[in-house]
Amino acid sequence: MTIPKKWREQFPTALIEPQTIGESGADVFRLRCGNGEDLFLKSEPIGPLAELPDEIERLRWLRQWNLPGPAVLDVLTENQRHWLLMSAVPGQDLASASDLSAPQVIRLVATTLRGLHQVPIAQCPFDHSLEERIALAGHRVNAGLVDETDFDDERLGRTAKDVFAELLSTRPAEHDRVVTHGDACLPNFMAEGDHFSGFIDCGRLGISDRYQDLALAARSIERNLGPAWVAPFFEQYGVKPDEQRITFYCLLDEFF
Repeated sequence: MTIPKKWREQFPTALIEPQTIGESGADVFRLRCGNGEDLFLKSEPIGPLAELPDEIERLRWLRQWNLPGPAVLDVLTENQRHWLLMSAVPGQDLASASDLSAPQVIRLVATTLRGLHQVPIAQCPFDHSLEERIALAGHRVNAGLVDETDFDDERLGRTAKDVFAELLSTRPAEHDRVVTHGDACLPNFMAEGDHFSGFIDCGRLGISDRYQDLALAARSIERNLGPAWVAPFFEQYGVKPDEQRITFYCLLDEFF
C-alpha cells in the first residue's frame, strides 16, 4: 500500500512496518523514523460504515480529558481512503507484555477500566447505546461486512443472519451506562513497565453498558491468561459477573 504523498515526503527514510496484532478492520503501520521516533499510520476505505473518522474524534476527546492514548498528528483523505497519522503510546500491549505477571495484567485491566467507567457520561458525546449498536450490527449484516469465518468456535458454520436473530432474542433487560472503551481486549491496553500508558484502537469508545467492556475483557483474559484469571479480574474490578450480559456482549462483538 502506498502512503499519502505528503507523508512520504515528510518521512522519506522511515521504515514502514505492517502491524498484525489486533482485529481492527483498518490497515495499521508503524513508521520507524530516522530520529528514533516511532509513529503509527492507520488507513481505511471511505464508506458509510467506516470507523476511522469515529476513532479520530474519540482520540481527540481522550486528549481533552487527559486520558492517555495516541495523539492525532495529521488526518488526510486520499485514494478513496481515510488516513490517520498518530503518535505511539509507550510500552507494550498487555497481550504481548511478557515481562508482566498475570496478577499484574489483571490489576492493570481492572483498575484502568474502573477509572474509565468513572468518567461522567454527561461529558461524553459518543452514543454507543444498545439500540445504536444493534442497528449498526444489522446494517453490517445487510452490507455483507460480517466475517462469518471469524465467529467464535461455538458459532462457526452459522450465517450472520442466524446469529443476528439470536442477538435480538437474547437482549438483556438490565443496563448500567458508563463511558466504555468499546473493544476492551488486552491488545488495546498499553503498559510501560507495570504502569498503564494508554488506550489504543479507540474507534468504538462511547456510552454503553459497562459489560460492553467487562465481557470483552473477560474473554480476552481467558484466551491470553487462562480461565482461572477471569474471577480475579471481576473481583478486582468490583462486581459479580453477570453471565447473561457477558454472553450477550461477546455475541454482539461478532458483528464488528
